Amino acid sequence: MRFGDERIAAYHPFMRSGETTLAGTPAASPLGYYSWTFGQAARDPYYIMVVIYIFYPYFSNTVVGDPVKGQSLIGYLNAIAGFALALTAPFLGAIADKNGRRKPWVGTTVILMAIGAWMLWYVLPDDGGFGIWGAFLILLLINITFTVSEVFHNAMLPSVAPVSKVGAVSGVAFALGNVGGLALMLFVLFAFALPGAQDWAFLPDAPLWGIDRAPHEHDRIVGPIAAVWMIIFTLPVLLFTPDGERSSTPMIAAARQGITDVIDTFRHLKHYANIALYLLSRMFFIDGMVGVMTFGGVYASGTFGWDTTTLLIFGLCTSASAMMGAAIGGKLDDHLGSIRTLKIAIAVSSIVLITLISVQPDSVLFFVPVPIEPIWALPYFNSFAEVMYFCTNQVFAIFFVTGLSSSRTLMARISPPDMATQFFGLFALSGTVTAFLAPLLVATATDWFDSQRAGMSSLIFLMVIGFVLLLWVKEEQGKRATV
Repeated sequence: MRFGDERIAAYHPFMRSGETTLAGTPAASPLGYYSWTFGQAARDPYYIMVVIYIFYPYFSNTVVGDPVKGQSLIGYLNAIAGFALALTAPFLGAIADKNGRRKPWVGTTVILMAIGAWMLWYVLPDDGGFGIWGAFLILLLINITFTVSEVFHNAMLPSVAPVSKVGAVSGVAFALGNVGGLALMLFVLFAFALPGAQDWAFLPDAPLWGIDRAPHEHDRIVGPIAAVWMIIFTLPVLLFTPDGERSSTPMIAAARQGITDVIDTFRHLKHYANIALYLLSRMFFIDGMVGVMTFGGVYASGTFGWDTTTLLIFGLCTSASAMMGAAIGGKLDDHLGSIRTLKIAIAVSSIVLITLISVQPDSVLFFVPVPIEPIWALPYFNSFAEVMYFCTNQVFAIFFVTGLSSSRTLMARISPPDMATQFFGLFALSGTVTAFLAPLLVATATDWFDSQRAGMSSLIFLMVIGFVLLLWVKEEQGKRATV
């Protein structure tokens, strides 16, 4: 135990000295580190409902009114957010390392996200309400605060979870996020989307809360629902997960020192070569994988004409698959190691993406023709191509979340413990530099070829480049460079 650890353990009522963290400090109690996982449970349902399955497709197809133009606009939105984060995330992380506390940042960003998510209710069809550009600005601000919140939440992991359980804890966090998304989408499906559209006996006669589907209120309601959910499920993190001690350094001085630390980190880039190579690799592979999920609902709704109900069912099943991936990935991570698990996830995801983009309404595997006639009486996924796209996407979801979890765990394993937030800021940067390159690629390719398929295809190059770079990364913990 390092000098001062006894004081830290006494200061935090949820700390215990029986196990050690990656930071070398006493690990939190199970209440402490499992409460940390609820931060993911708070954020992910917003991403699942708003970004992937319901609101972004609604924005693209109904607010913008053109799936190709809508996909392109969403790409530019993510590109601008990525550029803004690239300029700020590492510095915010370094400042937090100097200040010592992360929970105030988590709480503030969640409040800002919740306000933005609530405002999505006022984005009306056909460029009404806030209009296309008002909605664009709201989504942009939520996108930025989402990633900032993620930086500070992720940076808590190395100092709260036991070394032997860090992979499992990370996996549980992703699993809870998908459980939350699954539960909320089930609620939206059975409370708003299906009543009145299907005459099943267990459904209400009409949508609850007086929701009217004509002005797409069942699409818009997901914003306020996600806002309330974020506030409630962030509370366990704020109440029970131990935070660092507040530094006596004034905020302005901490900011100056943090900026100096970032500059020094780049000056000592050779010393951090292994971490730098990993972050470079992640710049490519993670955004290719995230891009598939981000544009998956938009792509499917444009390619197959899926409506909100179909997308909800698609999202429910995909979230369940992702939940399995989180649980499996966490176990694999602790058994095989983070880097091996991550390589498996990227390789399989790349193969699956090729299969996904090979599917069109009248063909699969690029050249194999398939009938477009319904294969069963159900109104959902009733063509051969739709069933294949659906099933293939479930495989992608499993390995996508496995890769997300392992990429975070690997960062925790190789970062210098006393620079965790700074490096998680760079970790966020590695997911936002190409978060402005990958959406830009999708947007440009979609515009250039006037094809959603061409836009999605561009993501495969990022995943392959990231995998190749990862071959040279070592799973070993770094140390702060000496001056």
